[in-house]
Amino acid sequence: MSTQYFNKLLVIAAVLCFFTLKSYSQDKTIPKDLYIASTIPDSLKEDANSVVRYSMEDDSFTGPGKAEERFHTIITILNEKGNDEAEKVLHYNKKYSMVNSFEMRIYGADGTLIKKYHKSDMYDRLAVDNETMATDDRLLAIGHTIATYPTTVEYIYDLDVRSLMDLGSWAYQGYEQSVQNAYYHISINSDAGFRYMNRNTNIKPQKTTADKIDSYSWKVTNLKAFKHEIGSKGWRVLPMIYFAASDFEFYGVPGSISTWQNYGKWQQKLNADVCTLSPERVEEIKKMTADIKTDKEKVKFLYEYMQKNVRYVSIQLGIGGWKPFPATFVDQKKYGDCKALSNYMSALLRAVDIPSCYAIINAGANMQPADPSFPFDPFNHIILCVPLKSDTTWLECTSQTQTFGKLGSFTENRYALLVTDEGGKLVRTPRSKDTDNQFNSEVQITLDADGGAKAKVKILSTGDYRDDYLGLMYLKTDEQKSKLITMLNMKQPSVFTFTPSTDKDGVKEVDIDLEYDKFCDIAAGGKQFYKPRVFDLWQSTFPVEEKRKSDYYFEVPMLKTCVTTIDLPAGFEIDALPADQSLKFTYGTYDVKYVYDAAKNQVVSTTKFNLKNHVIPAAKYTEMQVYMDAIAKAQNKKLVIRRKA
Repeated sequence: MSTQYFNKLLVIAAVLCFFTLKSYSQDKTIPKDLYIASTIPDSLKEDANSVVRYSMEDDSFTGPGKAEERFHTIITILNEKGNDEAEKVLHYNKKYSMVNSFEMRIYGADGTLIKKYHKSDMYDRLAVDNETMATDDRLLAIGHTIATYPTTVEYIYDLDVRSLMDLGSWAYQGYEQSVQNAYYHISINSDAGFRYMNRNTNIKPQKTTADKIDSYSWKVTNLKAFKHEIGSKGWRVLPMIYFAASDFEFYGVPGSISTWQNYGKWQQKLNADVCTLSPERVEEIKKMTADIKTDKEKVKFLYEYMQKNVRYVSIQLGIGGWKPFPATFVDQKKYGDCKALSNYMSALLRAVDIPSCYAIINAGANMQPADPSFPFDPFNHIILCVPLKSDTTWLECTSQTQTFGKLGSFTENRYALLVTDEGGKLVRTPRSKDTDNQFNSEVQITLDADGGAKAKVKILSTGDYRDDYLGLMYLKTDEQKSKLITMLNMKQPSVFTFTPSTDKDGVKEVDIDLEYDKFCDIAAGGKQFYKPRVFDLWQSTFPVEEKRKSDYYFEVPMLKTCVTTIDLPAGFEIDALPADQSLKFTYGTYDVKYVYDAAKNQVVSTTKFNLKNHVIPAAKYTEMQVYMDAIAKAQNKKLVIRRKA
């Protein structure tokens, strides 16, 4: 780096520091060099799809639940993988959160202004998806199509917020993104009980106090990009700082989030007037369950009754985004969202004197769990906890097909906030074992002399695998075929018949009939070479990563088995069987065994794959990668048959 350029960077840094510490404004006199792509240091281009040239977020919290937020960001997009930086979506609510102003500017590589967008250019619509029937929330969205690279995008906008549960977070670096200059400032009353929590970063703020207002300022500079490692989770890798204060006001309802207990008390009061059924319905439910002996059997009966009689619909109106519809509403209308259905299930149990707890949780496979040391609101879903005398039963109330007492990858193995009479209490949800997520199959293959085959496949699935096959029921025939061939990595058959069968006690059965005009891989010199199975139990291999930094996440632990019986054509015999294999790594095993029965002219293979732990520590990644490669090689071994002499 030249001395002249180094000195110029020092000047820029000094100017930006002045903006940060003195004015906290979206200053329009930012140095021009930050708009010119050629001034990006080479070290910040390495492994980067975009570079944050300048980012300032200035948040002024004027009272519980009230904030004025100002944003100014300049990002240079280096290639098409960074195109999403030229898109912006802002959520708002006409009563409690408004976008006061917005401007987006597009610059060429030399810093020349190409185009301007304003708030009036943004697309304005309800924030709905396929599952949301109604909501008060809206969004403003805009995007610019990048024609050449590099291109620089600048955003300047203000938000006026009047409903907050916690104070949000600062995420200053994304995957494959470097950061040249980023600043964050918060001002808040000294008695607000302000606190913050670092995740994947150790930076500390500068703090000043004047007129009983505390000011906190953070800054980061010249952060190099790091690659996204497959199977990693952003919340375990990306730097983030979370903010919270003791008191809040959400949709006009005040509360405290200084402790998990206080947060639970707020929710408990919110639910207090919506959690009972009419006396007439209570009597009906008691009669329905009168002959059921144990409490757990009653819970199971009422859970399955609810599944058959109500359906999930998302409705997020006002405080209804947190307050459930009354149990009587769900009982009459036969629908509700996760809050309403969990509350309704609780009311059904209350009718037969079985207590339960409304449980707030962050849902999604391997989603970030709540942190016991930092009360705030990371949640997006509600389930129900039933603390019976003999055990604790968890219920997912939004699904009409979920097995009783099973949660699955959506909500397992993380903290849920139980809402009790005494307030909130963090409790861990169960963690599934490999035996909870099973894929067990039997395959009968009949080969013909010309290299074709017919196959009958039976699959019995539980847990996450059961969910996969239940999901197929909603697809058209062609979609089912395409999905199954992809899921099982099968050869394209000439005839395909899919038959869903029983679904009992958490086990889903499906049957597949297949015909292949050519099942043989190679035919030469009177010999035929086959891959001795219709599908592989495991399809994935992983790239070599010598310095893996982050843990690898599968969705669940699992157990998969397959017994394949191959009937050889008349007049053929075995020339070579694949070798038996027994492979192991710290968290799993793969075994396959082949047996030839000459009397029946049959080959029977028995294969088992299991994964005991769905989170693989970074230090074990290489061991897993080698193990998975070995499985792929084992599955590619050929069965060779020949015509009898």
